Amino acid sequence: MSILLALDSSTETMALALTSPEGRWLFEAEGGPQASARLVPQAMALLAQAGLCLADVDAIGFGCGPGAFTGLRAACAVVQGLAFGAGKPVLSIDSLMLVAEAARQQAELDAASLGGSIWVAMDARMGEIYAAHYACKQGVWSVERAPALYTPAALCALWAAQPPLALAGSALTVFAESLDLVDVPSGRRWPRTDLRAAALAALVTQAWDAGLQMDAAEAIPLYVRDKVAQTTAERLAARASV
Repeated sequence: MSILLALDSSTETMALALTSPEGRWLFEAEGGPQASARLVPQAMALLAQAGLCLADVDAIGFGCGPGAFTGLRAACAVVQGLAFGAGKPVLSIDSLMLVAEAARQQAELDAASLGGSIWVAMDARMGEIYAAHYACKQGVWSVERAPALYTPAALCALWAAQPPLALAGSALTVFAESLDLVDVPSGRRWPRTDLRAAALAALVTQAWDAGLQMDAAEAIPLYVRDKVAQTTAERLAARASV
């Protein structure tokens, strides 16, 4: 088994995971603007807890997106810096697949079933949703529909043609009134993204086993939205329309 370090700050929760033949070390805390300053110290702390140094690591993974613009840039920059400095390859982790894996782990704890596949829907702000469809077979994830940006109406129209077997992500709460979830039993919904660090550990291992390592220079965040903020005029117009 290899030694893998992974970081994610694509949501309000900052997650880190270190896996080795001796075990795994996990960390979760509030992310947001604090993530960029805390990622490196916490990564070094995890390595110290395991009695390891950066030179011992085989690869470094990061949540590439989609997700919070600043968080994605912070994780990518930190991982590139660590990887370049230590001469290590990088593993790019789908941040929505991370939510799917967290739901799978919660499902096992709750004795519920994913039904073999799951849609992830995360609040993308500005009234939109990041969503993707994944399938899991024998613990290995595959992408059925790649991450994209949707309005609630567009996502509902897509689901009307083929209702989801299971759903996970913050959009289930934020857009509860806009999304038609009646066909998905409550036991197959995971609105909270708990177990993120444990999910990160699982996915970085899957990526390594699949041979998906890349040079640090090739690591880039995944953006599915060209526009990341509204102008002042757009914000004022939105308030006036309420």
